[in-house]
Amino acid sequence: MAEAVAHDRAPTATGETLAERAFAPVVAVCTAAVATFLALRLTAWPPHEDEALALFVGRDSLDGMLGTVLNQRGGAPLHFVFAWAVAHTGGGLAALRAVSALCAVASIPLLALLCARLAGRGPAIVATILASASWMMLFHGVYGRMYSLFLFTSLLSFLALLDATGTGGRLRWTGWIVATLLCIAAHPYGALVLATQAVYVAATRTRLREAAVSIAIVLALGIPFWRTDLVLAGRFEVGVGGGGDRLGSPLDVLRYFERTFGDFSAGYRLAVAVVLALAALGAYSLTRARPRSALLIGVVVLTPAILLMAARFGSAAAPESRHLIFVMPFFLALVAAGVLAGAGYLGRAATPAVVVATCGLVVLELAWGWSRTAELYRGEPEERVAARGAAAEWLAETSRHDDVLFGYDPLFLEAWREGGELSRSVVPRADSRLALRALQAHEPLGRGVWVFDASDTGNPVRRLEVPNRPPTPREAFETRTFGPFMVVRTIAPTGDVRSYLKLARRAQLAGKALSIADADVNLSTIVEASGRLAAQDRGREDSRSTASR
Repeated sequence: MAEAVAHDRAPTATGETLAERAFAPVVAVCTAAVATFLALRLTAWPPHEDEALALFVGRDSLDGMLGTVLNQRGGAPLHFVFAWAVAHTGGGLAALRAVSALCAVASIPLLALLCARLAGRGPAIVATILASASWMMLFHGVYGRMYSLFLFTSLLSFLALLDATGTGGRLRWTGWIVATLLCIAAHPYGALVLATQAVYVAATRTRLREAAVSIAIVLALGIPFWRTDLVLAGRFEVGVGGGGDRLGSPLDVLRYFERTFGDFSAGYRLAVAVVLALAALGAYSLTRARPRSALLIGVVVLTPAILLMAARFGSAAAPESRHLIFVMPFFLALVAAGVLAGAGYLGRAATPAVVVATCGLVVLELAWGWSRTAELYRGEPEERVAARGAAAEWLAETSRHDDVLFGYDPLFLEAWREGGELSRSVVPRADSRLALRALQAHEPLGRGVWVFDASDTGNPVRRLEVPNRPPTPREAFETRTFGPFMVVRTIAPTGDVRSYLKLARRAQLAGKALSIADADVNLSTIVEASGRLAAQDRGREDSRSTASR
C-alpha cells in the first residue's frame, strides 16, 4: 500500500520541471483574471427571481429565516445565512453576488491544488486555465445563489479527505468533518459528495476506523441538514421508488452527463466529443500512473450517476448541470491529463501542442458561455435597465404594507431597496402548498400584485416592449407598463384566499395572452392551490357533518 501511495505522488514524466516553475504564477494569474472578470461583470447579468428570494427570506430575523428554510422551504441553509447577513447589513443584490464571486475566486487555487494532488502540476495548470474560462465557473461566480459556495466547500472537503486519508490524525479528520458539514449545508447535493467519499474510503480501505467514526459524526451532526433536504425533496416530489419520473435508463443519464460535461467545458456537439476523448485518454493515463487518483475520479463521476438512475423526480425537480458542479474539477483534471498525454507523443512539439490545445479549448469555452448567457459578457440592454428602474421606483412610491406580492420578482427587491414599503406577504410561484399556506397566513389579504416580463429568457420571443393589456374585468385591475415589464395590481384589497385566487387566475390568463412563459407555471400553481383550498373546505364540511351525527 505504501508503494502504491508513493507511486501516486510520483512526478509526471515530461516537462515536470517547467510545470513546477509555472504552477504558482499561472494559478495566481488565473485567480486574478477570474476576480477581475467577476468584478467587472457582477451586475451585467439581469437580476433573477431566485436571488431576490434569498434576500426576501433574509429580511426576517435569524430565527425566522432559519425556521422558513429548515421547516418550510428546505434547501441550502448556509446560502440563506449569507443572504440574511447581506440583508441585515444594508446590502442588496450586488453584495449577495459578491459572496458568490468571492467563493468562485477562492475556488481557483483550491481547484489547482486538488488537480495537482490528483494528476500532477502539469495537468493542474491546464485544468486551472480551463476552469477559469468555464461558463460554469464564471456564470455561477456572478449568480447570487449557492453554486459557487457549493463548489468552494466541496473542494475544501475533498482536499481535507485526501489529507486525512493520507496522514491521518484527529486534527485532519476534524478538518474534514467541518468542511463536509459546510458542504452539506451549502447544497442538498452535498449528500452526493459525502456518498462519493464514503465509497472511495471503502474501496481503498484506507484508515477505515478513523473514517467510519468521522462519517458517523457527520451523519449525526448533519441531522438538521438531512431534515431540510427531506423538506425540499417533499416539495418537489423527489425520492426513490413509486410514482414520478426518473432520469431513467443509462442512456438518459449519459445524456444528462453529456450536457453537464458540455457546461463544464464547451457544449457544442463536436467539442464535447473531443473533450470526452481527451478525458478518456486522461483516465487511461492516470489509471496507469496514479491508480488511486483515477479511482477517486471514477467514484466521483460514477456514484452520482448510479444514485441519479435510482432517484425519482417531480416535474419541476429534474437535475441541471449546476447540481454536479463539484464534479467539474475532477472532470477537468481528466481532460488536462488527456491533453498532456496526447502531447507526449509529439516529442519536442509537446509543449507548443499543449499551449495550442489549451488556448483552443478556452476559446470554445468562452464561445459556449456567450451562447448560454450572452448578457453575462455583453451586459443587460440599457433600455431594460432603465425600464426596470422606472418600474421599481413606481412600485416603491405606490406600494402598501399589506399588498400580496406574487413571486419573488426582482422588481419587488429593487423597490424595497428604493425605500418602498414592500409587503412581507409573498406568494411562492411554483409551489401550490407553500402558496396556499402563505395566503392563509396573511388573511385578510391586501391588493394582489403581479409582474410580467416580456424580455424574460424563458419566453418564446423576447421583447423590450410589452402592450398594456389589462386582465378582465378591467374595473378590478390597474396596470402600468415599463418597457418589457407590465405590473398588474388589483384596485381593491382581495380580502379572502378564494377571492385572491380568482383574481390571480385572471391576471395569469392575461400574461398567457402576452406569451409570457412564466404565466403557465403561475396559472398551474393557482389552479392547484384552488384545488387544495376546495379539498380543505370539503374536509371541514365532512368533519362538521360527522360531529353533528
